[in-house]
Amino acid sequence: MHIEVNNKFLSYDKYKVKCALGKRGIGRKEKEGDLITPSGIFGIKFLLYRKDRVKKIQTNLKKFVINKNMGWCNDPKSKMYNKLIRLPFNYSHERLFRKDNSYDIILVLNYNMNPIIKNKGSAIFIHISKKNYKKTEGCIGLKKTHLLKVLEIIKKNTKVKIVSQK
Repeated sequence: MHIEVNNKFLSYDKYKVKCALGKRGIGRKEKEGDLITPSGIFGIKFLLYRKDRVKKIQTNLKKFVINKNMGWCNDPKSKMYNKLIRLPFNYSHERLFRKDNSYDIILVLNYNMNPIIKNKGSAIFIHISKKNYKKTEGCIGLKKTHLLKVLEIIKKNTKVKIVSQK
């Protein structure tokens, strides 16, 4: 069974919830920073979470605690492009340990990872949405309670199928 994402909803089996998508919707991802949520079928690599903010996570997925020196490289000039990194880091990156709660829980999708193609896009995650499901830079955002529920019911081999609205 797959998680399916389309038209601002995420569903798994009979569970269906609203979600945030990239500012330019779902489509063919052209390049880093294009604000598109990529269409396709992606595996879930692993789960990252803030232990200080999320006390109990029930999941079958491989999981890692986010600490203050963790980031994700989004700079195509770096050989660490689209990979988990240690901070400080000399290239452009996203800090994973943030003041807001967006990255308290992160499902890392297997987008542009095998092989990694420079400038094709990086850091495609399912994470906690901002208020009112504000559009993302290409990720999928869910309410924290909905994301925790999804983590409980999915399996290690669950895929995420993102379907274009066009």
